[in-house]
Amino acid sequence: MQERTLGTGGLRISAIGLGCMGMSEFYGTSDEARSIATLEHAIDRGITFWDTADMYGAGGNEKLLSRVLAKHREAVVLATKFGVVRGEDGGFLGINGRPEYILKACDKSLVRLAVDHIDLYYQHRVDPDVAIEESVGAMAELVRAGKVRFLGLSEAAPQTLRRAAAVHPITALQTEYSLFSRELEAEILPTLRELGIGLVAYSPLGRGLLTGKIRSITHLDSDDFRRMAPRFQEQNLEQNLKLVEGIGAMSAAKGCTPAQLALAWLLGRGDDIVPIPGTRRSQRIDENAAAASITLSWDEMAEIDRLVPPEQVAGGRYPEALRSTLDG
Repeated sequence: MQERTLGTGGLRISAIGLGCMGMSEFYGTSDEARSIATLEHAIDRGITFWDTADMYGAGGNEKLLSRVLAKHREAVVLATKFGVVRGEDGGFLGINGRPEYILKACDKSLVRLAVDHIDLYYQHRVDPDVAIEESVGAMAELVRAGKVRFLGLSEAAPQTLRRAAAVHPITALQTEYSLFSRELEAEILPTLRELGIGLVAYSPLGRGLLTGKIRSITHLDSDDFRRMAPRFQEQNLEQNLKLVEGIGAMSAAKGCTPAQLALAWLLGRGDDIVPIPGTRRSQRIDENAAAASITLSWDEMAEIDRLVPPEQVAGGRYPEALRSTLDG
């Protein structure tokens, strides 16, 4: 597996990471034993940049990872997040970026993960009621205490990034980026490059649409949150699948899968971009890992852009009820 460097501080990570959210929640029924096997297989294939959050499974996802980290901590670059607060019943209670909350949230994550430090610690969502300088100031305290190595933000606007970086170096922004979600290209991506901040792209396969394997909403489990997502609703899905057909034809001609082509396109957008596709299956780990070896020419990159014009993607990223609380 190739490696890439996030930010200016020298954080080296695998060129393709692993989003772990779906192992615990949101994407239908999960199997803990299978997830653990997938995590171990990811290490074998060199996918060692793992992404979790304290809200995934209401802490359960961090506990799941701890079972593998106990044996393989040195092999993994571990990222987790704070800020989306959930109750004991799993209900969403809002966003919290207060300094005192951040310090406690980090300690709780360290306990659940059973580690002595977090490699990359993100603010999951910016708290509109707390100045970003205060939140990042508390995060910087965690770096000085040795509990965290590098800092990140998720879904932050350009001006917020500038203000945050003035307090402490920001290593990465995590936000959605794929052929189906390119909004960040206008302002956010140029700002990241100006400030020397890396981009961690979640949902790089359009929440599964770009794999070509989802043909109907009925293919999703009854408790899969994508059933509520605008892009998966009937008319939108029909339009989006037309775009996927073009990717499928091109990938077949190139001798790869649609998912691999979509990941290779992202990797080709810049050495400062690292996609973190989520999966619960070892065979998808193999597929994703192989995408890092695919090189696309300028003409091929342009052809992919032609096949999936951003303005033709139908439907928004999130259902309204979940817009401020979910990612992955």
